Amino acid sequence: MIGIFPSIVAIGSPEAVKPGVFSPDAFGAAEFPKLKTEIEARAVEATVLAAALTADKAAAIKQYGVPNGTGGTVFSVKFSGVAGDAKSGVYDIAVSGLPDTIGVRVQTGPAINGTDLRDATGEIKFGQFVNQIEYQNAGSALNREMKKQILEKIDTANLKGKTISVIGAFKLINPKKWLVTPVKLDIQP
Repeated sequence: MIGIFPSIVAIGSPEAVKPGVFSPDAFGAAEFPKLKTEIEARAVEATVLAAALTADKAAAIKQYGVPNGTGGTVFSVKFSGVAGDAKSGVYDIAVSGLPDTIGVRVQTGPAINGTDLRDATGEIKFGQFVNQIEYQNAGSALNREMKKQILEKIDTANLKGKTISVIGAFKLINPKKWLVTPVKLDIQP
């Protein structure tokens, strides 16, 4: 009967970190800076992206998007706008120059949902991981690392009425409602 019962392992102890065992937090810390740089480099102005999607969605996807195997296309985008009301840490942003028919929202936590950061570049693929759990954990770890490096430096509870500049990624699920996960968020003075 030995080995049937689980044992308690302290986080960070030698037993917790075994060679060859996937560490989501180590993955997030190592990969987030690379993803941030790539998303910033490929980010297109929101007004340009909105016009391209309206004119020819397929062409816009081909030019600016990264197809995602789980459905949808991920876009890297940048914009400035005034933060409106927040609901569960998601702010509506009034972006000048965007049509009123397109709503932009930014996730600021405490919960950061989705795998947009993981999927934004097309560089991180399912085949790099042992299973779906590890693949999902990689996405969650990137979100946690983004919170640590970007959002923890900002008073995200008090952005309403402030002008912010954002660079981030979103999965095109609804072309009229973008939910952006930031990799850069600056409050304008």
